Amino acid sequence: MQQGTLMRKVKSKSWKKQRFFKLQDDCMTIWYESKRTGKIESAFSISDVETVREGHQSEVLQSLAEEFPPERCFTIVFYGRRGNLDLIAGSAEEAQCWIQGLHQLIEPRSFPLTPALVSRTWIRDWFQKADKNKDGRMNFKEVQRLLKMMNVDMNEDHALRLFQAADKSESGTLEGEEFVLFYKALTQREEVLSLFQEYSEDGKKLTLLELVDFLRHEQLEDEGTEELAMELIDKYEPSETARARHVLSADGFLMYLCSPEGSIFNPRHRALWQDMTQPLCHYFISSSHNTYLIEDQIRGQSSIEGYIRALKRGCRCLEVDCWDGPNGEPMVYHGHTFTSKIPFREVVSTLGKPSWGNSSSPPPLMGMSPPSSRPQRVPGDSKSRGGDGHPKVLTSPSPTPQELKHKILLKGKKIGRLEDTLDGPGDEASNVSDDDNGAEAEEERRRAQVGGTQHGPALQKDKESLAQALSDCVIYCKSVSFRGFQEARSHSRPFEISSFAEAKARKLIRDAGNEFVHHNTWQLTRIYPSGMRTDSSNYNPQEMWNVGCQIVALNFQTAGTEMDLCDGLFSQNGRCGYVLKPPFMRDKETLFNPSDPGSWEGPGPTTLTIQVISGQQLPKVDNSKEGAVIDPLVRVEIHGVPADQAHQETKYIENNGFNPRWDETLQFQLHVPKLALVRFVVEDYDKTSRNDFVGQFTLAFANIKPGYRHIHLLSKDGTSIPPSSLFVHICITE
Repeated sequence: MQQGTLMRKVKSKSWKKQRFFKLQDDCMTIWYESKRTGKIESAFSISDVETVREGHQSEVLQSLAEEFPPERCFTIVFYGRRGNLDLIAGSAEEAQCWIQGLHQLIEPRSFPLTPALVSRTWIRDWFQKADKNKDGRMNFKEVQRLLKMMNVDMNEDHALRLFQAADKSESGTLEGEEFVLFYKALTQREEVLSLFQEYSEDGKKLTLLELVDFLRHEQLEDEGTEELAMELIDKYEPSETARARHVLSADGFLMYLCSPEGSIFNPRHRALWQDMTQPLCHYFISSSHNTYLIEDQIRGQSSIEGYIRALKRGCRCLEVDCWDGPNGEPMVYHGHTFTSKIPFREVVSTLGKPSWGNSSSPPPLMGMSPPSSRPQRVPGDSKSRGGDGHPKVLTSPSPTPQELKHKILLKGKKIGRLEDTLDGPGDEASNVSDDDNGAEAEEERRRAQVGGTQHGPALQKDKESLAQALSDCVIYCKSVSFRGFQEARSHSRPFEISSFAEAKARKLIRDAGNEFVHHNTWQLTRIYPSGMRTDSSNYNPQEMWNVGCQIVALNFQTAGTEMDLCDGLFSQNGRCGYVLKPPFMRDKETLFNPSDPGSWEGPGPTTLTIQVISGQQLPKVDNSKEGAVIDPLVRVEIHGVPADQAHQETKYIENNGFNPRWDETLQFQLHVPKLALVRFVVEDYDKTSRNDFVGQFTLAFANIKPGYRHIHLLSKDGTSIPPSSLFVHICITE
């Protein structure tokens, strides 16, 4: 990589330019130059890279699949809204060299670095940013520039003292290890050191017994504590001598607190930890709306990148709106609008890739079927169809995610009943989309009687508009119109599903909350955004989850609180996109009503107490003025049933985004904690206008680990922003 590689930079099927790519000696910067002119065209930092995708995992590279094998192709994905960089290497070996090298460079950023063992790469990155004249040394003026870049408004005298203490050579500049000393002094964590000394008898180390004492009393680790203490020492103690003596230094203690084991998110819940053998309707399912769109709903771009991003994010219910295109080729786009179009075959090719699962046991992917197209061929494979080519039908009327593993389900309209699928064509169909405003009225007209039969031209038109082969693929998610909870109980089946616009769902929640919860214990429900949301904004998914709606479809391309809640709920259970609903939402006799928790004989209120202690290296606000330093505050929000909705915030700290100290305690009463999500938000206070967003982290209450914990912040787009974090103490009492 450091010698440089000649690769093709690709922007479209016809735009393929050879560029010379090289990783700079700092191991933090990659630049590329034109082969023709030799001029450097662009450069980017490793810290800007979110991930690297292998093979044809972009729309552009998929369009070149016949020309270039996947072994030579990869995509560099950047944080935020910067476009991806699609590359084609000269050989599979060169591609792997870059892919593996980039992975090694970006993986250490998963959790914040500590002062004791701060990454040389990270230090080098800060040094280069501050070394304005690029002479490999840092004078005091450049140190002041660095402090501003790091979001620190430090007194000049104090900054000078730190500088002189690190300048061992008394040269008036810092270089090499001197800069490391300066950085360590700058990142000293007094609040962590005082906590360490509380449990350390000599103030220099924690013995094995002292560490066990801390883990039991503060972190509430009650099982295998001695074994855990030994593991933490072996994993995080930097000194070989200390490890041999089974003790933990202050540096090792800080490394533990900044690690996954010291995170607020219970590490055991990161893996697939829930029962996956319940009926499908017993799970919340990560779901997207008009997945193919990456912008607005009227003129936005349709792209397979929308599917790739959603799948990478753990989404398991995708929408494919398929319409007739030229020469009988089905196209995917938002019908009756000006959105661009993508071929149906490219979409199904993307969905068919086996690498989308975020878990060793990925549950099924649910696709929304085409509303009114006549594709010439419906794709299928041996995993989803029987040996005779027909769709597989499991014996259970409501199969489980475990049974459906590695299958693809289609949700959509169907010609006839499920029972008729294996015996011959039936007599019921509709040619309207779920999201069509007239869908329910049309369905009412077509189904005046439950199980009624249609005859004549109307039936023939329906059969023509919906391909029989496609209809046969709809097994467990047959779309039906909703005509009331009582009629659904009398006539509907577990393998059927109804869709509601957000406004109708809210009305049902308001008028019949308990009946809605009942309905969702045995049948799937899908909620979709209002047609008025042409800007691809989102509704609040929490109120839909409160009544047990499983498929709450959101516009994944739009960042905001709603997607933070979605990511927060589905960040658990191996990020497989399925979360088991609480027991009282799976019980068909439940009395639970989210609007009236008192009517439900659940446990008493739970008290959540959060001490917000400090923040570390909070990022600057986008588009802020040079030299500006943020005034951070922390707001904690509870999202759950109406009685639990609340928020509280700390005071703001003036001019310190580097290491602000709040030491404030916030307290909440939760009546239904099993449905609650907790969102931590950092904002830059502004007394004259709306506060600016800095970072956030959202998780389900059930995944909170009590004790002294770090919260690793995410950007507005849901990507990590290391090493930005909050340090808190969590106490939960019932």
